[in-house]
Amino acid sequence: MANLLQVKDLRTYFYLDEGIAKAVDGVSFEVDQGETLGLVGESGCGKSVSALSIMRLIPNPPGRIAGGEILLGDRNILDLSDERMRDIRGNEISMIFQEPMTSLNPVFTCGSQIEEAIILHQKVSKREARLKAVEMLQLVGIPAPEQRVGEYPHQLSGGMRQRVMIAMALSCHPALLLADEPTTALDVTIQAQILELLARLQDEFNMAVIMITHDLGVIAEVADRVAVMYASKIVEYAAVKEIFGTPLHPYTQGLLKSIPKLTESKDRLAVIPGVVPNPLEFPQGCKFHPRCDLAIDACRDPEPELRQLSPGHWVRCLRA
Repeated sequence: MANLLQVKDLRTYFYLDEGIAKAVDGVSFEVDQGETLGLVGESGCGKSVSALSIMRLIPNPPGRIAGGEILLGDRNILDLSDERMRDIRGNEISMIFQEPMTSLNPVFTCGSQIEEAIILHQKVSKREARLKAVEMLQLVGIPAPEQRVGEYPHQLSGGMRQRVMIAMALSCHPALLLADEPTTALDVTIQAQILELLARLQDEFNMAVIMITHDLGVIAEVADRVAVMYASKIVEYAAVKEIFGTPLHPYTQGLLKSIPKLTESKDRLAVIPGVVPNPLEFPQGCKFHPRCDLAIDACRDPEPELRQLSPGHWVRCLRA
């Protein structure tokens, strides 16, 4: 199957008074049509910046895509004009942002915000766009869509707002959906509904999805392949069964051990010591070595390369 998206050696830096923050530094992955790629890691590891780079929404200044390629089919979207990118954004690639209350404009109705994308990309009348907005709200499971289309974001619950964001993102039937922590602020039962909705719509539209989350439970349920990010780089990349069955990087192993288990064990929940390093002060060598129980002197310099240890299973670790 041909790749829908290929990210090659992506480098996104922020040029600050304190120095250069390398938020994404040499990241590569690919996504096929209809596939779900899970992008996981702690906060601050570069997941959201990777997604914003694909959308070309990095604020400049201070941010800039400093290198690499982002191939959508056979087009490198980093070479496209701003006008051409606006045609692609929302039409071929859409994004569900992390917090719908801050992503939706509070002074416009939910319907008008969905209609805007439809009118822009599909060149239809205002009336046709309104009918399409109602149809999309119905598709994502919002009751009484004819009423909700005229309501404002603050009049809806968190779960409803997230559904409006999904309706907006899918209104033009994109080939690729970037879902940035789409269930983080929701109750567990609503999370399950949103994940089920996304899976159904993905099948219906044969859409590729990049699911960005720190929740490995979500990844286990929805992903085909997984890229584990730490401190601006991918440290492990494999099929979801291999990530959960035979994790090779100590960071991946630590993430899996920190998942709460429904057992009667009185052992304390495992944690990874320390925090993700400041991108202005990344350690030399393997960026994870200050927090790693398996670190040896060779981990401190130089930084290990991402190596393929078995077909389709890549890891950035000297001990793997």
